[in-house]
Amino acid sequence: MKKTSTRLADGRELIYYDLRDDAVRDAVDRRPLDPTVTTSEVRRDPLLGDSVAIASHRQGRTYHPPADECPLCPSQGGRLSEIPDSSYDAVVFENRFPSLAGDSGRCEVVCFTSDHNASFADLTEEQARLVLDAWTDRTSELSHLPSVEQVFCFENRGAEIGVTLGHPHGQIYAYPFTTPRTALMLRQVAAHKEATGGENLFDAVLRSELAGERVVLEGEHWVAFVPYAAHWPYEVHLYPKRRVPDLLGLDEDARTEFPKVYLELLRRFDRIFGENQPLTPYISGWHQAPFGALEEFEGVNRDDFALHLELFTIRRTSGKLKFLAGSESGMNVFINDVPPEHAAERLREVAS
Repeated sequence: MKKTSTRLADGRELIYYDLRDDAVRDAVDRRPLDPTVTTSEVRRDPLLGDSVAIASHRQGRTYHPPADECPLCPSQGGRLSEIPDSSYDAVVFENRFPSLAGDSGRCEVVCFTSDHNASFADLTEEQARLVLDAWTDRTSELSHLPSVEQVFCFENRGAEIGVTLGHPHGQIYAYPFTTPRTALMLRQVAAHKEATGGENLFDAVLRSELAGERVVLEGEHWVAFVPYAAHWPYEVHLYPKRRVPDLLGLDEDARTEFPKVYLELLRRFDRIFGENQPLTPYISGWHQAPFGALEEFEGVNRDDFALHLELFTIRRTSGKLKFLAGSESGMNVFINDVPPEHAAERLREVAS
């Protein structure tokens, strides 16, 4: 992998990740852009104890442009985009309309391929490995920023999810705090460790799932399963079999096997509802240990956390979505219409 860092016309950082070491990236952003102005602010809810990002400037972000005006395609001819070069393998750049900025963290866009009509599932194993390396590199770089406590690499796919750009891409949020979901996990890890005299909760969960009926696919270094208490109609968790706290901890064997396992998992998601159905909308995200202090989680350190990827769709059946209504949105109590065992069986049935 070759990494080349440059700057866009408004000062934002852009990084090319290339498969070839001889790639030359010297194209200049020729757009007449004004400096980026953001109003991102993090406010803490005194009743719930969580944080909310207020980012009013995002109201003006690009919304469903036609394909020939896509800002994530390479710049070609007279069409200038966020990527100055006429081609690329993978690229990461600072979001022009970030939810988090400055002392409130950082938001980046990850373009998986220059092919506007592709999806992550269409990538080759070599391309998917390049994206994994880019996620890992960004996790490392962002973790050193003084305002960053946790790094979240994720992909939203599909209009049903709220995606405003059709080009295959994901995002990276670098939060200035430990996210509520991760804090819940860490509290459970701490409680289990104390109750069992030191057993790791993630290890216990993984051992139980490996012995159960909800395993979807398994490799030498990775296993994907539908969790016992899945929140979503079709939800899969992908774990490395050797516990590591973050993407930086993966060894070469795990990195080599990941593309094959993950691409197969995504392709199965696209077959859940039948061959002639639209592509399955999904959210896919890496859960990594925070880089900040963990004193509030007594007896827990970073190595107690287990890196894993969570993939789920909001589609519950063909043509029907799972809406977060009163119980889910109002009280955060999920109601799942699809038994996890049935979801796992279906995902095994649609193997390629």
